[in-house]
Amino acid sequence: MLRRALLIALALAAEPALAQNRAGGATAAVSPPGEGMIDKPCPPDQRGWTFAHPYVRQYDWAWLCRYAEADKQVAQAPRVVFIGDSITENWVALAPSLFVSGAVGRGISGQTSPQALVRFYQDVVRLRPKVVHIMIGTNDIAGNTGPNSPEMFANHVAAMVDLARANGIAVVLGSILPAAKFPWRPQLSPARQVASLNAWLRDFAKARGAVYADYHSALVNAEGGMNPDLAPDGIHPNARGYAVMEPIAKAAIAEAEKLVADRQTAARRR
Repeated sequence: MLRRALLIALALAAEPALAQNRAGGATAAVSPPGEGMIDKPCPPDQRGWTFAHPYVRQYDWAWLCRYAEADKQVAQAPRVVFIGDSITENWVALAPSLFVSGAVGRGISGQTSPQALVRFYQDVVRLRPKVVHIMIGTNDIAGNTGPNSPEMFANHVAAMVDLARANGIAVVLGSILPAAKFPWRPQLSPARQVASLNAWLRDFAKARGAVYADYHSALVNAEGGMNPDLAPDGIHPNARGYAVMEPIAKAAIAEAEKLVADRQTAARRR
């Protein structure tokens, strides 16, 4: 998810052949580490990169390289993997107590549901978690990766749920957080679409045996957004906002784990 309208404006204005180094100056773009299908396609140093880096924009649309090395370092199957956009990515730093005891964060700022789907096998299934927490959709509504439809969003979420279930992973579907305005798309009024997609997520979770984590109801204000004391820019929760979300997440994960245990018990009795 885009944190600053200025960042996007600069990224879109930049020439593809240029990148910004950590000091803020223009440097030659990072070249791919080879051509075609190769064993190690990811640049060795991505420190300081964002989703707007020219290499990511040109060569790694879903940014599979973002967590490729970190995934290889996960020695033990996590209890839960959180996949999503910047709201998930920021959660790790602003509420670290949630990301202990086998919880792993795999959020990437700015991402939409098709990008999360492309990453899903690598960043979730291959880690073999008991539970996956999927929270995505704000950037779909904003059109970060272009025009799309509610049906497209539903298909992407359904595909992730099907992948998880096929691999024995319980699913928590997190609601899209309230949003009255997008700082980077001020012409849009997303509150009604957020509510509509959340109604679909809730019903879909029930139909597929997943757990719906309703953050929206706990955070929404009268305008359909979030108050500044919980999300200063109206989109990204601060520590207080995540403190409201954390017990909802924990309860949903515990419920998903219980569903798995109940299924296993029923299978043994057959």
